[in-house]
Amino acid sequence: MDFDYPDQTKARLSRLDAFMRAHVYPCEEEVHAWSVDPANLWVPWPKLDELKARARSEQLWNLFLPRSCGEYSPGLTHLEYAPLAEMMGRVPWASEVFNCHAPDSGNMELLARYASDAQKKQWLEPLLDGSIHSAFSMTEPEVASSDATNLRTSIRRDGDDYVINGRKWWTSGVMDPRCTFLIVMGVSDTGGDRHHRHSMIIVPRDATGLRIVRHLTVFGHNHSPGGHAEIVFENVRVPADNMILGEGRGFEIAQGRLGPGRIHHCMRSIGQAQRALEWMARRATSRTAFGASLSEHGTVREDVALSFCEIEQARLLTLKAADAMDRHGAKGGKDLIAAIKVVASRMAQLVTDRAIQVHGAMGLSADTPIAEAFALNRMLRIADGPDAVHLAQLGRWKIAELSAMDMP
Repeated sequence: MDFDYPDQTKARLSRLDAFMRAHVYPCEEEVHAWSVDPANLWVPWPKLDELKARARSEQLWNLFLPRSCGEYSPGLTHLEYAPLAEMMGRVPWASEVFNCHAPDSGNMELLARYASDAQKKQWLEPLLDGSIHSAFSMTEPEVASSDATNLRTSIRRDGDDYVINGRKWWTSGVMDPRCTFLIVMGVSDTGGDRHHRHSMIIVPRDATGLRIVRHLTVFGHNHSPGGHAEIVFENVRVPADNMILGEGRGFEIAQGRLGPGRIHHCMRSIGQAQRALEWMARRATSRTAFGASLSEHGTVREDVALSFCEIEQARLLTLKAADAMDRHGAKGGKDLIAAIKVVASRMAQLVTDRAIQVHGAMGLSADTPIAEAFALNRMLRIADGPDAVHLAQLGRWKIAELSAMDMP
């Protein structure tokens, strides 16, 4: 399969690379210092808006929205966006500079595909403009949420409103003071079949009865300013017009939201792994141990070679998945999407682990981006569905497909 890109995409990639070098990489230490200072908890880095305005002026804005989103899309396919996502992913906070960050990107695509005109006007357009932020609330602490049919939060119709009751956690983005609304998944029909009982609804962040129980850390990190939180909905009342697409459509919407998001996550993971490999190679040529450059030690050469192989394999598989989504939609590319979700984060965790080892104690610190990338990719092996679930589904699909084939 040929993954050569159109000239327009190559030009965007070149502009994005130049932007990252001029405005993002030089700010990494400053952003890190800001985000870990307790005085700045849940406060966005003050220079971010300046970078966002610059990115928008250079037409590096909302690049993730595929052509299928019509008027809201800049015109890229998933395949054309993939290398841009990889480049942004090299710095974990960089995607927000270009309004391409999770969970807002997934929520924007969801609203662009499934929301009513009024919902788009009220919620999508400000997100596209970057003037507000959002959260996505699905996982629950009391059930194994990797099986989404277990979700218990209730969404009950009451006249012209819906009333929401339940407890969620790992609701990403809700701690950000710029967060204006959440998209919440819950049960709207307790008597329906297991895949048509759930719905998604828009809940304003300031709704009466929505309460933050606590914020959750990831390996001890707050992930400020967006963060992750456990929240309770206690008789939260929202207008019936906030229901997205209709009752019982939650699983349908979830599949449309999570497929593209998984490609974005995987390409960002590949960007982090690629950068870790580059740091590893530089370290190998700059340090001497036991009378020889690290680059002369066979184990280090093997680490670099294996990492190169694994990054290329993951990149090509992810590009194939992106191409399948462009051609056949999320359903048509579901096997490849499941495969990359497992492969990319595992690969990135393995590559960053090798890079940490080559750097020694320095690799454990914030003096390089490697330790953060390691932690992020360990998290991604659970986020958006744990590895075990994707492997189980993929195995079931492949057994059914391959066992039905005529064998030579």
